[in-house]
Amino acid sequence: MALHFQSLTELEVLCTHLYIGTDLTQRIEAEKALLELIDSPECLSKCQLLLEQGTTSYAQLLAATCLSKLISRISPLPVEQRIDIRNYILNYVASQPKLAPFVIQALIQVIAKITKLGWFEVQKDQFVFREIIADVKKFLQGTVEHCIIGVIILSELTQEMNLVDYSRPSAKHRKIATSFRDTSLKDILVLACSLLKEVLAKPLNLQDQFQQNLVMQVLKLVLNCLNFDFIGSSADESADDLCTVQIPTTWRTIFLEPETLDLFFNLYHSLPPLLSQLALACLVQFASTRRSLFSSPERAKYLGNLIKGVKRILENPQHWEFAPNSVHYLLTLWQRMVASVPFVKSTEPHLLDTYAPEITKAFITSRLESVAIVVRDHLDDPLDDTATVFQQLEQLCTVSRCEYEKTCTLLVQLFDQNAQNYQKLLHSAPGIPVDMAIQEGRLAWLVYLVGTVVGGRLTYTSTDEHDAMDGELSCRVFQLISLMDTGLPRCSNEKIELAILWFLDQFRKTYVGDQLQRTSKVYARMSEVLGITDDNHVLETFMTKIVTNLKYWGRCEPVISRTLQFLNDLSVGYILLKKLVKIDAVKFMLKNHTNEHFPFLGISDSYSLSDFRCRTTFYTALTRLLMVDLGEDEDEFENFMLPLTVSFETVLQIFNNNFKQEDVKRMLIGLARDLRGIAFALNTKTSYTMLFDWMYPAYLPVLQRAVEQWYAEPACTTPILKLMAELMQNRSQRLNFDVSSPNGILLFREASKMICTYGNQILSLGSLSKDQIYPMKLKGISICYSALKSALCGNYVSFGVFKLYGDNHFDNVLQAFVKMLLSVSHSDLLQYRKLSQSYYPLLECLTQDHMSFITNLEPPVLLYVLTSISEGLTTLDTVVSSSCCTSLDHIVTYLFKHIAKEGKKPLRCREAAQAGQRLLHFMQQNPDVLQQMMSVLMNTIVFEDCRNQWSVSRPLLGLILLNEKHFSELRASLINSLPLPKQEVLAQCFRTLMEGVEQSLSIKNRDRFTQNLSVFRRDMAEALRCHGLTEPCGLDMMS
Repeated sequence: MALHFQSLTELEVLCTHLYIGTDLTQRIEAEKALLELIDSPECLSKCQLLLEQGTTSYAQLLAATCLSKLISRISPLPVEQRIDIRNYILNYVASQPKLAPFVIQALIQVIAKITKLGWFEVQKDQFVFREIIADVKKFLQGTVEHCIIGVIILSELTQEMNLVDYSRPSAKHRKIATSFRDTSLKDILVLACSLLKEVLAKPLNLQDQFQQNLVMQVLKLVLNCLNFDFIGSSADESADDLCTVQIPTTWRTIFLEPETLDLFFNLYHSLPPLLSQLALACLVQFASTRRSLFSSPERAKYLGNLIKGVKRILENPQHWEFAPNSVHYLLTLWQRMVASVPFVKSTEPHLLDTYAPEITKAFITSRLESVAIVVRDHLDDPLDDTATVFQQLEQLCTVSRCEYEKTCTLLVQLFDQNAQNYQKLLHSAPGIPVDMAIQEGRLAWLVYLVGTVVGGRLTYTSTDEHDAMDGELSCRVFQLISLMDTGLPRCSNEKIELAILWFLDQFRKTYVGDQLQRTSKVYARMSEVLGITDDNHVLETFMTKIVTNLKYWGRCEPVISRTLQFLNDLSVGYILLKKLVKIDAVKFMLKNHTNEHFPFLGISDSYSLSDFRCRTTFYTALTRLLMVDLGEDEDEFENFMLPLTVSFETVLQIFNNNFKQEDVKRMLIGLARDLRGIAFALNTKTSYTMLFDWMYPAYLPVLQRAVEQWYAEPACTTPILKLMAELMQNRSQRLNFDVSSPNGILLFREASKMICTYGNQILSLGSLSKDQIYPMKLKGISICYSALKSALCGNYVSFGVFKLYGDNHFDNVLQAFVKMLLSVSHSDLLQYRKLSQSYYPLLECLTQDHMSFITNLEPPVLLYVLTSISEGLTTLDTVVSSSCCTSLDHIVTYLFKHIAKEGKKPLRCREAAQAGQRLLHFMQQNPDVLQQMMSVLMNTIVFEDCRNQWSVSRPLLGLILLNEKHFSELRASLINSLPLPKQEVLAQCFRTLMEGVEQSLSIKNRDRFTQNLSVFRRDMAEALRCHGLTEPCGLDMMS
């Protein structure tokens, strides 16, 4: 249907299909039709129609989305048109403040984008897009709804100014952000604080939804101001530790006023949890302010106010319940302050030795007090959220070691008291289950806390007395372990078990290892009470606990996986391994790794297939232990593999008789995971050869058959493909078989068969939905590519022999690679990280060693491959972009060498010359392919934050030598975009780039070009910065 005939009703139906429709076909059709609308000349009038006459919120949302895409285009709309759009939206939201929140948000984002992109645009000697703050003040004088809209506009604008758009020059973004910071941001913060003061000045009606929303939006605005990237450091948000907030010096007066901090502490106490956590997040930013903003007395006063406020928060006995998210920020604040004590040079007392133990005590007592309320009121138990618990404990460990004697005394007292109560309940007649649950919850917290303070030894200066205190605390946990294990399975408790594993891991990191001082005082008390005199005895205790858990906790996946992770961590160091293999519990495990002794190795239907993953960890650790004394003892290896041999023979029998297929599948999934763990740990040629001889030829065909039969079930194919990928890894040269051995070729043939089988079968599934395509297809393809890459660059197969002897396994696997590749869209290649990180390194290997295969590809396939390289060059993932650069370099070098040899064609190289001719012919038919890639690389060097400059420089030289005319055009286009005085500076930059560079791709010449490129990039950045280059110039290079 032509778009200009579409009525309002038809557009609204399309919106409904797009945003809330459940029919996938209708949604795809709606997406196509509405994408056409954005490109239509009638777009603006249709948007106006939807906003003014639309009957649903989704119609208004579509209008906002179209406007956002329209003003974000590379070639911007005229200034007058953008001013009209901004004013229209401002009037529209002012006249309709009760629009759906998501519509208001989307429309305000349009205003923010228009303002940012036009920040430096001048009309009649005025910056026309900077009037926004004056416009917002009109909103703040209206109703509560208007106030909310005004605050959201400022909040969105602050966020938009801080947001880096990687599709545009980063230098321009920084210039706009800096100007916004200097001219407007302080005023916005002052305005927000004055609004918050007004809120506190009159009674706050928390039942009024509009008032609550206004306070939330103002707090978010303050947080956006304080989170602003003031100096262009672009800190990693996922790692918020030790990030200093670089507050501008002009803001000093705001921070020196005690009323500023008091305002946010008062808000914290006055507001409900949803809002109080925002107030606390603002306080964390205040606490992270750079030191150099204050003089020493000012900083002391500022910190004093902070500490008073924090102490007041912690005096609330139930803060754990009312503001659970606040604890993270509080602990972050104290962790930073305590961690900085060793670096404090001031003679004035910091008082942290007085306050830090109080903080630790408040945390400990509040956790224990929370247990009874959680159990009795059936609330969510904080212990169930282990990720949050671990995060909080890791922050607490630093704080707890400050004045450690006080913390230790408190924990000893609480542990003894709770352990006695627990023993009484165990030995008394069955009582009230609630009492037992409360006692177990408290013990779990105490074990976690003991593990935390023991682990804190690594983060804080310790003395022998501190080690003795750790011994005092550790004794109690080891006694509890003994008590719990003797009562199994009757008195088992999952939470206590997980806490014990946390404690054991912290004790291992702190007191067990290659660097341990054997005379550590931690063992003095443990020797008296438990007879544990050194780390050998501790290792015995560890292994006994591991075996006990694996025996009795087979049906509890969290305990089993954490136990196996602990075993895996123990099995990493060589010195520890030598000690571990002497322990009876380890000898028992090496001889009895069957489901009779360790139920989690069973294949019962009661186990989820995802639970089988832990088997890989188990066998990795077990094989490391086996390897210590294995040497060349094949009998010992055969004995170790006996349980797996029995399982494989059972599978063979069932396969031949064709019954109980479901049991076979579960058995094979378990075996594949077991073998992958074993293969991962075998890092010597001798041990790997033993495994290969055990698997081939007897059992690898069974895995081939499984892939063929259950190709549409990723739960089965993924473990088998991952096993094959692991077997192909030539780690530590373990696959460099003897010269008389055909094992390398045999292994590759098996991998080739499996990849071809899987590739052909998976393509028969046809088209898959967006949510199914990765698990059902792309994940398997990425593993196949990873396995093939390992084979191609492993240096254990001479691929020339396949063609020489008429063996088609190599050709088949390359054809399977192409078929699978063509079934994947370019967008999916880059969208799924695991797929891109297996495809691009594989392509790098193919272009390096198998260019004859690349040149023999059909033109559409070769175009697909080159387009994938071109798109990969612009990705932010440096692994992918560097692989693309290397692949492109190999192709360009191959082409350059072919052209250089064209006049001299000896008969013996006729085949190579024909391959080169095919590639040259393709490039002549598609000249824009290499030209586009040159433009991309030049754009990256000149305008972007290039993180892999060396990689980019290698193919760029070849591209310039092959396309000198296009390079001259790029150079002229950039130079001519600048005013005359700057043109000579840029021309000199380009002359410097090619100075001393010859018409060759020798290593010496490449290195010269790479050095020139560094100078060129620096000089260009300086020249463009001085000019304040606008964005369209940067994009000319990509056109």
